[in-house]
Amino acid sequence: YRRERSLALRSSASALYNNLAVLCPPCRAPAFGAVHGTALSLLGSEGPPRQLQARGGGSALSTPLLTQAAWCELPSRVLLVLTSQRGVQMYDADGSTMVFWHALDVPEHPAAHSVFARGIAAAGARFVCVGEPGAGGACWPWGAPALLDPPDLTGTSFGAVLVFDIPPKGTNVTLSEVLEQHREPVTDIAAEQGQAPDGAGDLVTADDSGTLCLWSSGEEFTLLGKIPGAGCTCSSVALWNGIVAAGYGNGQIRLWEAGSGRIRAQVSAHARWIYALDLAPLTGKLLSGAEDSFVHVWKLGRNPDTDDIEIQHCHAECVTDTQVCGARFCDPAGDTFAVTGYDLSEILCYGPA
Repeated sequence: YRRERSLALRSSASALYNNLAVLCPPCRAPAFGAVHGTALSLLGSEGPPRQLQARGGGSALSTPLLTQAAWCELPSRVLLVLTSQRGVQMYDADGSTMVFWHALDVPEHPAAHSVFARGIAAAGARFVCVGEPGAGGACWPWGAPALLDPPDLTGTSFGAVLVFDIPPKGTNVTLSEVLEQHREPVTDIAAEQGQAPDGAGDLVTADDSGTLCLWSSGEEFTLLGKIPGAGCTCSSVALWNGIVAAGYGNGQIRLWEAGSGRIRAQVSAHARWIYALDLAPLTGKLLSGAEDSFVHVWKLGRNPDTDDIEIQHCHAECVTDTQVCGARFCDPAGDTFAVTGYDLSEILCYGPA
């Protein structure tokens, strides 16, 4: 890969996990988005750069900080989803019209209970999943039956996943389900981008403790298993052909078997905290970016003889003196990618060498 161009942002990027959104419409230039404070800087494939402001949820409240933005591509429509300290905003693909607003339950004493939404993914044919603090659920080992009576977890902040049912058109978005299995705030959510093996599920959620939950989407989402955390935050996840790729605060990338929950590979990928992972669905290329100023491209696959999961390093790129906070492929094959960095007022674009 080589650096091809840079795109100016109206504001620099905040130091947030996965702080780069990319939409790759067929036969058109990609659209980009990066969060800075209370606004999302949008660089569309057409028209001048613009900004979307976080919705405050009430005239008496100050404008909240945004925590993430992502395009959710469903078979019937594409939505631009923003999360913040106060709620979830959904827009049409170009950000011109708000489709839906969901307010979070803000506590009477916010200092004692931090509230924010974080983690965005499209799931199945008509669902959008968003992470938020909420009431926790029961915790049981992989493959064990669910507990009939979840323990009383009142008084602590836990991570929930909101499941929104999206109509083919219009604004009749409904909150269809709340998934309550995480005991820490959700950090990221990823849907299957390839073909899930039988029993592997098609959605993975991660939290601040490093715990991963595997789900099967549908009219009712089913928890298939839980991979316990090891005391290190999982900041970003990806799911491809039954392989869960997870990036951690210690700089490691770990690969898990989605069907069994067993770890298959572990790589010391970065010297510092990983902020972003992305996956190219056509090729299985994996992109990672971290605080150490490096972006790496990897190749995931399975050994045809043993079916073992394998990871191969393909490329390293140093973004000098930049804390990388967003990295995304700009095409399904992973031939191009883009990068954002903390306090960097541009998006760096890379293409084939």
